[in-house]
Amino acid sequence: IATSWRRRCSRSARSGSPSTCTARLTLPKMVSMAVLRLHVAILVALLLNVHGLISAPACTGAGCPLRRLAFPRPLVASFALAPQSGLRGSRMVTVLPAAWSGRSGRASPLTLRATQLDAGLSDMPADGKNAKKDKKSKKSRAERKAASTKALEVHVVGLSHHHAGVEVREKLAVPEANWNHASQDICAFGTQGVHEAAVLSTCNRFEVYVAAPDARTAMYDVSKYLSERSSIPVAELRESLFMLSGEEAVWHLLRVSGGLDSLVVGEGQILAQVKACYERGTALPVEAAEDREEVVGGSAGKVVSKLLNTAVAAGKRVRSETNISKGAVSISSAAAEFSASRSVQDVGSTLAESNLCIVGAGKMSRLLLTHLKSAGIKKVAMINRSMPRMEALAAEYPELEISKFLMEDLWKVVKENDIVFTSTASEDAFVTKEALLDNAVGGDKPVMFVDISVPRNVEMNCNEVDGVFAYNVDDLKAVVARNTALRQREVQEAEILLQEEMAKYRSWQSSLGAIPAINALQDKAEAFRAEELKKVAGKLDKLSTKEREAVERLSRGIVNKLLHGPMSTVRAAEGPE
Repeated sequence: IATSWRRRCSRSARSGSPSTCTARLTLPKMVSMAVLRLHVAILVALLLNVHGLISAPACTGAGCPLRRLAFPRPLVASFALAPQSGLRGSRMVTVLPAAWSGRSGRASPLTLRATQLDAGLSDMPADGKNAKKDKKSKKSRAERKAASTKALEVHVVGLSHHHAGVEVREKLAVPEANWNHASQDICAFGTQGVHEAAVLSTCNRFEVYVAAPDARTAMYDVSKYLSERSSIPVAELRESLFMLSGEEAVWHLLRVSGGLDSLVVGEGQILAQVKACYERGTALPVEAAEDREEVVGGSAGKVVSKLLNTAVAAGKRVRSETNISKGAVSISSAAAEFSASRSVQDVGSTLAESNLCIVGAGKMSRLLLTHLKSAGIKKVAMINRSMPRMEALAAEYPELEISKFLMEDLWKVVKENDIVFTSTASEDAFVTKEALLDNAVGGDKPVMFVDISVPRNVEMNCNEVDGVFAYNVDDLKAVVARNTALRQREVQEAEILLQEEMAKYRSWQSSLGAIPAINALQDKAEAFRAEELKKVAGKLDKLSTKEREAVERLSRGIVNKLLHGPMSTVRAAEGPE
């Protein structure tokens, strides 16, 4: 056919009528000629087993090299089956002449190597090196997208009175005013694997609650930060640290807030401290001004703030629905409870009406101050061998009016008070029968001694002195044992309540995993909506601006209503996994 058309054109040219030849070269005839010129290349490709010619997906994107050649539609539909990967190395390929794309050139087959073709088709990788580079970039983008949509899990790294001595805890202790500074430092530390953080620092514990996609990275960063802050080597510090993730971390905080992990089971101070942690962690930053101080913003995001809020609510529920906070369970709390029960009988006044004195400024005295404060005591006298320790202890209880005296004033202070608590590290008793008689203690002004020291500070024969009532830890054990048995039953009930609160939080947390799926579903639906509107864009041109906006709102409304059911199912806490 091609030869026949050439001969006709030649005869027409010799006869002086070339326009006739040009008129007869219509599009179908050109297609026939092009197909004849390309059949050899197609056969060679098939023989070389270029399986991508048939099996590869259609190349219809904006970067498709076949679209750049601007073939007529019938040929685009056919040759769209040739993938980009079909042009590799120095293999010979045959393409349409330049005249087919509207460019000037001879109407003859154009034979090029793939490396030469790449110069005109910049979107197509010409060799394996460029193809691998493009593949690598796509993989990194996919990895970044997966990392951005990965759900955050909660973790806790810390230490407490259970496993860490006070010499370690005091090196990590952070004043409440600096909690947010520490949490910001943790988020910015190391690999920055911690996305959210909140610090809880008390006299008995130092704990950091974080949210991060990777537990190992987060725990490493926090451990390294604590090591640098305390100047304790990581290997040594980890002997005192505990690390919990996921459900175990949630359960730990709920037990802490409920008072089940406290030195004094059921004590109420820890709940107030967890609440302060929540308030600090969710605080918004405020710049300093003439009439206000600077407020450092918290680093507790959606996950950690919800965890702390759940813990506060759980702690309140435990104390309101159980008797966990009633009844003493430590020597110090038992001493306060015991003295309250015996004060009227022994000294003729209630605990709140009595003058109180504490001898010693150690750990037991600190706990005793806590319980006395809870009992409503406002004023206490304290005696110790050194003044700095009393001053440090008094600074921890600004609500109490603490009068400080040295041991030289012991008997003078004792005679001015009604109830005296002794808690020192002395190995020998310093309150003896002889000392009481020599200093005229007792008589018309009765005095009650409650000794919570081991070894004892008060001799038992002091009860032989008129107006003196002496008790030691053995007298308190009955109170502790009775309340401990009662508290164990309450602990079990409290744990049932905490399990319910943990289930609620974990259900909420699991629903966060549906956010990437919901976003993808919305993006896909929006793409479909925009595509369908684009198809009828020509018909919408006759509409006014308001009418086109109405069509836009209508299409969006239909899409949103169609998506409401599926998205509600995905968000449901008890929905399918």
